[in-house]
Amino acid sequence: MADNPMLKFVDQDQAYPAKRDADLRAADFREIADRYAAPAAEDQASRCSQCGVPYCSVHCPLHNHIPDWLRLTAEGRLREAYELSNSTSTMPEICGRICPQDRLCEGNCVIEFSGHGAVTIGSVEKFITDTAWAEGWVEPVVVGPSRGQSVGVIGAGPAGLSAAEYLRGHGYDVHVYDRHDRAGGLLTYGIPGFKLEKPVVMRRIDRLAAAGIEFHYGFAVGEDATLDELRQRHDSILIATGVYKARQVEVPGNGASGVVAALDYLTASNRKGFGDAVPAFDDGSLDAEGKNVIVIGGGDTAMDCVRTAIRQGATSVKCLYRRDRANMPGSQREVANAEEEGAEFVWLSAPLGFAGDNDTVSQVRASRMRLGAPDASGRRAPEVDPGAELSLEADLVIKALGFDAEDLPTLWGAPELGVSRWGTVLVDGKTLMTSLDGVFAAGDIVRGASLVVWAIRDGRDVAASMHKWLKAKAKAAKVAA
Repeated sequence: MADNPMLKFVDQDQAYPAKRDADLRAADFREIADRYAAPAAEDQASRCSQCGVPYCSVHCPLHNHIPDWLRLTAEGRLREAYELSNSTSTMPEICGRICPQDRLCEGNCVIEFSGHGAVTIGSVEKFITDTAWAEGWVEPVVVGPSRGQSVGVIGAGPAGLSAAEYLRGHGYDVHVYDRHDRAGGLLTYGIPGFKLEKPVVMRRIDRLAAAGIEFHYGFAVGEDATLDELRQRHDSILIATGVYKARQVEVPGNGASGVVAALDYLTASNRKGFGDAVPAFDDGSLDAEGKNVIVIGGGDTAMDCVRTAIRQGATSVKCLYRRDRANMPGSQREVANAEEEGAEFVWLSAPLGFAGDNDTVSQVRASRMRLGAPDASGRRAPEVDPGAELSLEADLVIKALGFDAEDLPTLWGAPELGVSRWGTVLVDGKTLMTSLDGVFAAGDIVRGASLVVWAIRDGRDVAASMHKWLKAKAKAAKVAA
């Protein structure tokens, strides 16, 4: 009997792909680590314990067949591993790069609980699909026979793109509308290249376009067409806009020059990476070079801003967060990466105001905080520590406090579109249809700001629901005829 290639976690130590030296990687926007060489990926995959109840899969929103493709990788059967990985995800190499595995699959790995260190699932997932692209195993989208029905997808982020791929596979004519000049949403303009290099996203977009999905760029619903006009063009509509309205910090000086929103800052940086003309970057407004930068917030967007500012050549970069390290919402790996690259974290601090001359920020006044009783989320709520204040020099303040939904009913001239009190679109929990017949919604615009992997899952689910509804519509039309 051949030796079992698995359960090597006792003999084989956990090893992630080596990161480049912090000083070197902080000088460019390349991803900070290369992928495994094949033997290393096989060795790391062989550490999987093949447990009876795979908590890694249970805690993956896509319920990827993780133990199965780890075993195939360990056996050197990479093409089969890719095909299995690809069967549940439209973007496995993207999830392998940007999912917070420490909070999902790897954080729930059985051997992590036993003290041996989790299987490096995300890095192996990235390796499998990067290999598939390099070897030509990534095949075109298989388009089903034409159904004579069309679907309009509003928003070219991960939820919209995932749904578009599945719907095109069913044979629908798919039109994707996006207000930007490239598809990808936050994958393209929000997430920096050191976490997700843009050719990785663009090759996915190109694959969808090659399948006959039509992209309408620079298209703003409410300006170029109302929602009702799009409903007249298509048999069904999917709302997958995401949430882009920046949350504000209501303190004096909030409107001062030099106080900017995180997404504006990150978008400008990513556009420069594409070689676009970006006046607000070129005039220095959204460029951190030579500046003392303060980032406010503790999520992954804040970490993206911190690490971008370092790469732009900031004089100093500090991150203010109102809780402590243990209670921050962002990835601990990202915090560690930022610290290695030279960022300073000012824990338990919150801004009181932004001061400066001639309405230009030069200083952040902040209050020291302390943790009180747990709030509704279970985390200890921050409260002001009386009499403990600090002042920090700042030439650029980046607000990374999260995102809310825009007022779609007003923007789109669709007052009948049902939304929650937070502005997110209300859907039927089973069908994912909105208050408007034939109009569905998925992703962050339904669940609020969340993870890319959840958006992909929502896109997969809503595509199945729309397919069922469209088949019923076609059948009813045939009977009526």
